[in-house]
Formats: sequence, C-alpha cells, structure tokens
Amino acid sequence: MRNRKDENIPIWEKAYLTLAEAAEYTGIGVNKLRVITDQDYCDFVLWVGNRRMLKRTKLVEYLDSQNQI
Repeated sequence: MRNRKDENIPIWEKAYLTLAEAAEYTGIGVNKLRVITDQDYCDFVLWVGNRRMLKRTKLVEYLDSQNQI
C-alpha cells in the first residue's frame, strides 16, 4: 500500500501537475494538453521517465499569453 502524501496538497499549491491534474486545473482536456506538450516549443513540460509533468506556473503563463489553443 502506497502512502500518497501529495494527494492532500491542493492543486493550486503544487509545483508540478500530472495531465489529469492540469486538465482539472485549467479546464482543458487531457488530449489537448498532450498535443500542446508534444510541441518542440513547450517549455513547461518535465519528463520523469515516460511520465509527463507540467510546471504549473509556466503553464499558466503560457495560457495567459495565448488567444486560442
């Protein structure tokens, strides 16, 4: 049994978000987030092995600078 201490931390306080957490936080679908983070210019994704983690503050900055996604 794993003790997931990070599950008790609110999403808005986490430095890195999973795709599911980022989708919940932003209201953008997981598939669209995958497409965005697959781009070469994406500087807010951190790869931990095969796992994609999104830097929350950089993601918000990116979204604030976009007119459409």
